[in-house]
Amino acid sequence: MTADQLQALITAGIACDHCALEGDGRHWYATIVSSAFEGKRLIQRHQQVYATLGSRMHTDEVHALSMKTYTPAEWAAQSA
Repeated sequence: MTADQLQALITAGIACDHCALEGDGRHWYATIVSSAFEGKRLIQRHQQVYATLGSRMHTDEVHALSMKTYTPAEWAAQSA
């Protein structure tokens, strides 16, 4: 799977203000900013992202996904 394909899957399931991916085709690092994360705990945010990938996480298409998830306000504060 390419970064573009993975990004397309995530952004199709979650409206993102920002979605950046780095990786080697199996191991991925993502930074995702979405208002959909408002009021959600970290584990809920990650579960939401995993849900967009569905069985791809279980079939080893995406072997590992490390992520940082932010609301737009958190992203703005973190970037300042």
